[in-house]
Amino acid sequence: MRAEILLLEDDLLFGETLVDFLENEGFGILHCREANEAIEATYAKRFDLYLLDVNVPGMNGFDLLRQLRDSGDETPAIYITSARDKEALATGFGSGADDYMKKPIDLDELLLRIDAQLRRMQQPGKVRVGEFLFDMERLALYRGEEPVALPKKLAELLGLFLRNRGQVVSTEEILREIYGDEPPGTGPLRVYITKLKQLFGKDAIVNIRGIGYCFEA
Repeated sequence: MRAEILLLEDDLLFGETLVDFLENEGFGILHCREANEAIEATYAKRFDLYLLDVNVPGMNGFDLLRQLRDSGDETPAIYITSARDKEALATGFGSGADDYMKKPIDLDELLLRIDAQLRRMQQPGKVRVGEFLFDMERLALYRGEEPVALPKKLAELLGLFLRNRGQVVSTEEILREIYGDEPPGTGPLRVYITKLKQLFGKDAIVNIRGIGYCFEA
């Protein structure tokens, strides 16, 4: 499943250069040119990484990331900025940045830094879903450091979806995996699907009518 990146960059030409380069590397990119547009995008969609300029229309990139961090958003963030002084560097990391690059940047170096941040988020046996982290072995869900209580069957269903993330899982396979050889009707499953949507968003799970479900968060 490809990583999704939010790019905040008000320089149109430079932004398009980054979009073209990263799309060719297999990433999905949403390019925003204003801070408020970027904030709205984070409400509508889950991203795996933020690439943020600092001096943009609206609030600056430092304040934007600080606002996201205050809301519990732990998505990795890399600043790309022309600011070169140590004070700006300290402000950037103080606002919650994971990395910092000074313009002009080397695109191959940017790719290495992106890959490093994405690898850091993929802990062995654990899968990140937005602000949540799911322990596949213990079937335990966490929001930040806090555990989220899940019934056993619901946790098993989430684990099944995450093992098949982005792929359609048939209703028959789900019922067999969760309930064994004598599954009940689909009523309990629909209840569990609703609970997962309440956690991860209504668009997190797509119902493929007559076939099954696809977990896309």
